[in-house]
Amino acid sequence: MIGRVALEGLEFHAFHGVYPHERESGNWFEVDIAVDTDFSQAAAEDDLNGTVNYETLFRIVQEEMNKPSKLLETVVAKIANDVLHTWSMANSVEVKLSKLNPPIGGKCRRSSVTVIRRRGQ
Repeated sequence: MIGRVALEGLEFHAFHGVYPHERESGNWFEVDIAVDTDFSQAAAEDDLNGTVNYETLFRIVQEEMNKPSKLLETVVAKIANDVLHTWSMANSVEVKLSKLNPPIGGKCRRSSVTVIRRRGQ
């Protein structure tokens, strides 16, 4: 049984950005993450060990959000790699990271970067 474990709308104040003021004062970010996995064993045995624990998934995202990076691409790549390293039963992971009100010189609700990483890629 292939399924998806997801967390949506995670919010963090973090210090990602190319410009010095972004790295000093920070900004608000939103993260959506989904992991495709086989959770047949977990469903049949009602056992958390056979699936992706979303508390652990949150901690992986939180740890990377706490490490300042210049590029959102760097952050999503690290999160995806950590997820696939943590759960051998994870087939793929999709991470979307959005910077709210990015400093682009105009009105913009959010800028986003999304990565989809499959095991073996």
